[in-house]
Amino acid sequence: MEQLCEATDAAILDGGGFGWVHSPGRRSLEQYFRGLLLVPERALFVARLDGVIVGATQLLRPPRNNEAQAMTATLMHSFLAPYARGHGLARMMVEAVEDCARNLGYRVLNLDVRETQTAAIRLYRALGFQHWGTHPHYARVGGEVVGGYFFTKLLQERGAEQAPAANRAARPKPEKPVPDQRPLTLYPAIDLKDGACVRLRRGEMDDATVYSDDPGAQARNWVAAGCRWLHVVDLNGAFAGHSVNAEAIEAIIANAEVPVQLGGGIRDMAAIERWLSAGITRVILGSAAVKNPDLVREACRAFPGRIVCGIDARDGRVATEGWAEVSDLSASELALRMEDAGVSAIVFTEIARDGMLTGLDVEQTCALSARLSTPVVASGGVGAIEHLHALKLAAANFPGIEGVIVGRALYDGRIDPRDALRALA
Repeated sequence: MEQLCEATDAAILDGGGFGWVHSPGRRSLEQYFRGLLLVPERALFVARLDGVIVGATQLLRPPRNNEAQAMTATLMHSFLAPYARGHGLARMMVEAVEDCARNLGYRVLNLDVRETQTAAIRLYRALGFQHWGTHPHYARVGGEVVGGYFFTKLLQERGAEQAPAANRAARPKPEKPVPDQRPLTLYPAIDLKDGACVRLRRGEMDDATVYSDDPGAQARNWVAAGCRWLHVVDLNGAFAGHSVNAEAIEAIIANAEVPVQLGGGIRDMAAIERWLSAGITRVILGSAAVKNPDLVREACRAFPGRIVCGIDARDGRVATEGWAEVSDLSASELALRMEDAGVSAIVFTEIARDGMLTGLDVEQTCALSARLSTPVVASGGVGAIEHLHALKLAAANFPGIEGVIVGRALYDGRIDPRDALRALA
């Protein structure tokens, strides 16, 4: 806290654009930042130079009642102490916020800045932000009125390229409104039991089918098929309460050229930090979300955009400990609590359908999505390409549905991964 306040003071005195024109004093700064950490819609990012905090920025998420702008986030209150400039830290902070907003499912990132902050404006332009407007009476500094610039950026997945302008112009405009055509993400499942890739029926460990004894090779296969995410669960770990299939997980990380999200047996900050440091993109907390919500809040503050809540339910009630226990807590109630904690997504699984190939519980998934601003990933029961078409159709009216996890149907060959990707596009 002392380092953060010192850097803030230095930036304010240098006219760094944090918002204050004069330093409010150390006590007020401490109160501000401590209060900030309690606001679920805000995420604080800090920049360090040689281990010392020298700057910060914030990501502001829209409140839950702002449904019309649920796809829009705001970058705000960025600053870097003058003694830490010239190291590329400002760019790194903005890119970190972009990645977080993208992982949270936001499609637009907005910001505004004083017109006098020329270095910041150059950076935002270089990073692809578009200047769309100017406020002539944006701020008053030193007794003078200062204008402000407003920027926006459409977020797309890293590596995605827009079609050339000429091609975009040549496309015919639709004659009538069409449903939302945004693609859904396909998450092929890699469930690990005793070091092998398996699939369970209804979460029963004794009813497992082994599909591969080489998790690394399986990861390569899904990536080669065009999948852009992998969903990994340590089944033994879910029952044991700690990671068991570490070697298999590390093999997946080493062979995956795409982001990987991992769940199963992750119950404390040490385990979260271990796997995020090892190369996992997002950690899924399931049992911990029910039994230790403080851990979820702490993890979301420490790793914004990288914590997912896994909600597994039997008849609408949350199951924990590898689905071995069923609580009295409803799935929707837990989802709302986890949204307030700041998770980046909700993975919702109806256990009765998992591995049964009878279709997703689309109705329950849509109902959950309607109550949240956090993206929802559907899971459990996909057995035919028609099930993916049904989810895609539903997502046109429930834009909070972000993707779907598919397991047994892909392994059995009932669905070709390329066909699945086309169905969700």
